[in-house]
Amino acid sequence: MTGRNWRLVRADTDAVPSSARRFMARARQRKMRAALPWAIAAGVLLVAGGVAWLVYGTSVLGVREVKVVGVELLEPIQVEQAVAVPHGEPLARVDLGTVRTRVRALAPVDRVVVRRSWPSTLVVEVVERTPVAAVPQNGQFSVIDRAGVPFRQVKQAPQGLPLVRVDFPGPSDLNTASALTVLASLSEELREQVLAVSVPKPAQIRLELRKDRTVVWGDDTQSETKSQVATALLKKAGREIDVSAPSVVTIR
Repeated sequence: MTGRNWRLVRADTDAVPSSARRFMARARQRKMRAALPWAIAAGVLLVAGGVAWLVYGTSVLGVREVKVVGVELLEPIQVEQAVAVPHGEPLARVDLGTVRTRVRALAPVDRVVVRRSWPSTLVVEVVERTPVAAVPQNGQFSVIDRAGVPFRQVKQAPQGLPLVRVDFPGPSDLNTASALTVLASLSEELREQVLAVSVPKPAQIRLELRKDRTVVWGDDTQSETKSQVATALLKKAGREIDVSAPSVVTIR
């Protein structure tokens, strides 16, 4: 550009009023301010997408360990096998409800809590069933919990557990439920004497005690009262105590 042309352009620019120049500057600033939120939003979306892909779409935060807590009857490997989550599966994508259902299906498991422990651990907290009695069956013993659920088979009667003599142990069996109702009502002194609860029918409950003694219980109604009466009569002579009608007790 020649010196003359440059002077013409400079002259033209200088000819623009200062107020117009300020107006154009403010317009540019408004455009920049209007575009800024969109630029920030685009950046946030880009970062969020990257994080989501990292968490849900890769094995960077994948399962590296299954930590089993609270087992005694079960081996940790049994629980890990029930969990059945592939090594490296994104921890965020693990269906905790499904894992809980799988572990809950193990017979000794009463309750289970499954949670994520970042960055790469799946924690399985197990509460096992508490044994309250053992049922003789086919030369073995089926251990049941307070709900009557059989959850373990053993070859010998477990020490410290009374026997429950019923044909079909289970949570829906009336005879099993009656036996457990009676066991729950026993005083500590009477419980120490009980070897077995026999329930051929719901109204024919009998307690087999040490020293070849028997308590005729009848049905499972008024069990608290029957327990008190039977406990009071333990020191009396007689091999059979009948508390089926607790207001009219007989000893033979």
